[in-house]
Amino acid sequence: MIYTALLRGINVGGNNKIDMKELKVAFEEAGMKQVKTYINSGNIVFNEDTLPQAELAPRLEAAIAKHFGLQIRVLIRSLDEMQAVFEVLPEHWSNDNGMKSDVFFLWDEVDEPSVPALLPLKPGIGTLLTAPRAILYSVSREDAASSGMDKLVGSKLYKQMTVRNVNTTRKIMQLMQELR
Repeated sequence: MIYTALLRGINVGGNNKIDMKELKVAFEEAGMKQVKTYINSGNIVFNEDTLPQAELAPRLEAAIAKHFGLQIRVLIRSLDEMQAVFEVLPEHWSNDNGMKSDVFFLWDEVDEPSVPALLPLKPGIGTLLTAPRAILYSVSREDAASSGMDKLVGSKLYKQMTVRNVNTTRKIMQLMQELR
């Protein structure tokens, strides 16, 4: 099966530095096949046909700990699960000078219908959509500072998700489809 691993909190502000070439090696040593990394924020696409999906994150977290000496959370999504996000993601959303659009991938412990209501959003600013195991948010760059989303960073909820902008999310999906 084709999967993506989304690492949380690496190469941010000089913390948890991980070289992508070395990360590829760590994944291969853990038994993953056709491993490809995308940019330094910890996006890895790979093939694995023998292990159940539930076993992948613990195995890869252990491989990262062994290889880099870091405790990094890994979130796994299958190609089908990513496709479910794309069924909700509007094609016109972008991450550019005019628009900021993100996908908040949720860990299972916070994947509940009540989660969107916990976001510190000011009503009427931006667009919030939900997909299975993810929340999608888009706002104009002009309104981003007043949206309230800056209060999410550092919260308990924020620690239970990993965020990718829509451009990165689309590239991950493209890489996954290429492995198919």
